[in-house]
Amino acid sequence: MKKAERTSPESVDAYIAGFKPEVRAVLRKMRATIRKAAPDAEERISWGMPAYALDGMLTFFAAFEKHVSIFPGPSGIERFKKELAPYGTSKGTVRFPLGAPVPYGLITRIVRFRVKENRARADAKRMGVK
Repeated sequence: MKKAERTSPESVDAYIAGFKPEVRAVLRKMRATIRKAAPDAEERISWGMPAYALDGMLTFFAAFEKHVSIFPGPSGIERFKKELAPYGTSKGTVRFPLGAPVPYGLITRIVRFRVKENRARADAKRMGVK
């Protein structure tokens, strides 16, 4: 039997609309937080979830059964390791339990860090530095 294919949402609005109202509220605030921290970033759907790119990928966010996550990559996790200690993390993922306060200020700082990191890498590349 063939496995049913999951279709990727066509937009971030469509992605958010697929969740219960209380989860939608968290996702909307995560989206607004990321967009404010990286106003020049391109918003898109990648890997079936909201993604933001500026001189390369900055972060993704997503909702799951018991948590919401951001995906700032290994450097974003490492740089904020102490502040992220209360949350579940893996190599490039941070999990915030649903029903608990989401640290939007910390998300802002992580995204701003990723913007600086991506811009520095892009500038170095343009100047021929590896």
